[in-house]
Amino acid sequence: MADVTMPQLGETVTEGTITQWFKNVGDSVAMDEILFEVSTDKVDSEVPSPVAGVLTEILAAEGDVVEVGQILCRVGDADEPVAPEPDVGSEPRAVDSPEPAAAMPSPEPVATQPTPPSPPESTSPVSEPDVVHEVNTDGVILSPVVRRLISDNALDVSQIVGTGLGGRITRADVEAVIQAKPSAVPAVPPTPADESVVAPPVTVPPVDEPVVAPSAAAPPVVTTPPEPARAAGDQIVPLNNVRKRTAEHMVMSKATSPHVLTAIEVDYERVEQVRKQRSAAWKAEEGFSLTYLPFITRAVADALRDFPHLNASFAGDHLIVHDTINMAVAVDIDFEGLLAPVVKQVDGKRLRQIAREIKDVADRTRTKQLTPDDLSGGTFTLTNAGQYGTMMQFPIINQPQVAILSTDGVKRKPVVVTDEFGNESIAIHSVGVLALAWDHRAFDGAYAAAFLDRIRTIIESRDWEAEIN
Repeated sequence: MADVTMPQLGETVTEGTITQWFKNVGDSVAMDEILFEVSTDKVDSEVPSPVAGVLTEILAAEGDVVEVGQILCRVGDADEPVAPEPDVGSEPRAVDSPEPAAAMPSPEPVATQPTPPSPPESTSPVSEPDVVHEVNTDGVILSPVVRRLISDNALDVSQIVGTGLGGRITRADVEAVIQAKPSAVPAVPPTPADESVVAPPVTVPPVDEPVVAPSAAAPPVVTTPPEPARAAGDQIVPLNNVRKRTAEHMVMSKATSPHVLTAIEVDYERVEQVRKQRSAAWKAEEGFSLTYLPFITRAVADALRDFPHLNASFAGDHLIVHDTINMAVAVDIDFEGLLAPVVKQVDGKRLRQIAREIKDVADRTRTKQLTPDDLSGGTFTLTNAGQYGTMMQFPIINQPQVAILSTDGVKRKPVVVTDEFGNESIAIHSVGVLALAWDHRAFDGAYAAAFLDRIRTIIESRDWEAEIN
């Protein structure tokens, strides 16, 4: 009998959601045959079986959130007994808690909360059992996590619409109903009519004595956004896993880094002339269009060599300046989420190879063929909103990196050009904005501005015709 556990699907992944089982209890499983699909904050992955045999037991249902290292199922020999399926509507049987996953070593010391003293042991010889959450399932099969959420929030299971496989109620379905419920306001007990309220005496200091504020600062007032009003016809749209994780990461990034935006206008005329001359041949040779993005990526990689503190990660009270430039490129997934696969070791690669690798990771992002390695190791991030003609956007830093560059729309505009004799004239060129969001803890504005100026100089002056060959 072999236990199949939740794998480590990335450096920072600690949990995932089981989205689909491809095998049922009693089915034969071959080595490396796809066993289940799991969704994490990084990627949706189809996980192969590490062993061959018969699936004898499934311990995590579809929709369950599981931690790395947790036992998901068991695979045994063909002659081993198969665990019976639980009766519909019955309480889930107790499952031994899995051994906790080994903690990953942290590069930095982490401050921990002091451990509270253990409560005194009970004198009773019988330990108190866990609280059983009763819920009327009406014949609906629920995972333990979903069952507990429904019970704890006193929900009617018949009023919850399941969006999982075969209409199964998932954790996201229950959370959406919980979020839609109006917040309860605790009632204030009235003062009895026969009791008078007496204010405490107020001591007024003499006029010649200063009033000293208490040494302990008043606790901050924590406010929460009000519950939004809902009208007839409004829809509740549960966030998918990628959207939830993106939201969490963005809020964390804004709370972590003091974001600053610095932008610069770039004349892309040299790039545009090469694109016009080589566009048809490039499409025939490579099978995809020649865009501005590989030119910009090439220029950014060269500029990062001159400004290494941009190719860094913030760690506690110091920077980790990376020797290798791994370019994360933000890719939209049909407006349902955003991932940033990484093109590794961009420095040293020529434009054509960079273009091929950007196209490859973008295609595999949209077809859910990324591996965890494709999403790890990024040292600098590019986000390309320019395809929609944006003027300038303020992106959010991809932690723990210290900067992210937005490549915005390129348009034909009148510009002042100077010839070799210093004479000025008006010409129509392709012009766009590069907007850099950066972490003010890592460096200052002059450094960020000089970095952008270096990128602009490279784009406006390089012999791109020679580069593309």
